[in-house]
Amino acid sequence: MDPINLLFTIANTGILFCWLPLLILPRSSWTKTLVEYPYIPLIISFFYLFFLLNDQGLAEADFSSLAGIVTLFQNTSPAGAAAGWMHYLAFDFWVGAWILRDSQSRQIAHLWIVFPLLCTFMLGPVGVLLYATIRFIHDRKK
Repeated sequence: MDPINLLFTIANTGILFCWLPLLILPRSSWTKTLVEYPYIPLIISFFYLFFLLNDQGLAEADFSSLAGIVTLFQNTSPAGAAAGWMHYLAFDFWVGAWILRDSQSRQIAHLWIVFPLLCTFMLGPVGVLLYATIRFIHDRKK
């Protein structure tokens, strides 16, 4: 297996083992370590940087228009696509960690945030929107 595919597989599979504690062991010391400092996003950032450095088309990318973004995605290399995916993995986990910390500080029952966490993992902003709604309702009841 080439290095691009190997590192992608490691990161893409490894992130599952980072999300599981947030979902099923929210108060464990291991989970607290994962969410108190951005270890996971920092590790993924190294993968991201590796993929960026191995992609040749990014320097020519036009981020100023939708057409430019479409062209970027149509013409990307495996390394470029992997870099884009690492971007999602890092930021979605960062947001998931924030959701867990914030919900615990507000004493929102964990059961209420499992679905928003899953949505954050799979659908990013949808999970944030769901959590914001739950947080709003919870804060109004106080």
